[in-house]
Amino acid sequence: MEQTTNALQVQQFNAFSNIESFEAAQRMVKPFVNSNLVPATFKGDIGGCLIALNMANRMGADPLQVMQSLYIVHGKPSFSSAFLIACFNQCGRYTAIRYEMFGERDTDGWGCKAYTTEKSTGELIEGVAVTIGMAKAEGWFGKAGSKWKTMPELMMRYRAATFLIRSVAPEIALGFQTTEEARDIIDITDRSQVLDAPSLEEIALQAMTKDEPKPAEEKAEPATENENEELPTMKLFDT
Repeated sequence: MEQTTNALQVQQFNAFSNIESFEAAQRMVKPFVNSNLVPATFKGDIGGCLIALNMANRMGADPLQVMQSLYIVHGKPSFSSAFLIACFNQCGRYTAIRYEMFGERDTDGWGCKAYTTEKSTGELIEGVAVTIGMAKAEGWFGKAGSKWKTMPELMMRYRAATFLIRSVAPEIALGFQTTEEARDIIDITDRSQVLDAPSLEEIALQAMTKDEPKPAEEKAEPATENENEELPTMKLFDT
């Protein structure tokens, strides 16, 4: 009960509700702006960190966790499926998501259904069933570099959980696509359309390295001359 109350109290904070909250939020994000622990997308970007902070408050999540789980795919922000599942499991209103596999493995009828139980009523809630046949019909399975061919069970679980979360608690996803969904609907061979969107293996290794992606370093080089001009701007928000 205490965890749920704390989450609701965090969600009530809105960095853009008034000038006092806005100024306080800018002081709060300064450690993130200058930290090597945040992804390259947010490092040095006070505006991006402010938005991530506000999103974290709306979701009842940790700001750094949001920054590490938010990727830009095809020019649009998206969350990793694992992050959304974690947020749902910790929201306190439902039991942790469980999965039911059905059908014959490696056939079009092989599929997965996610389900949960609403704690206040005890009602069992089932999500939309996802099958290999659905993945093929939607064009996810045949994409170049698609993980549906190499990790079909994991991808079905991710997609089934995403469908369940969107139908039961859409406020957790905030209307965002998951990284896996975004990668499925674009041409993965066009690497210019995928920014800061690692593969499943890269996501697993991300916490083990502090090296920044090369694309982010290339972006930062042209801004060297303006770095000294931006610092005074950030100091304007000190009180």
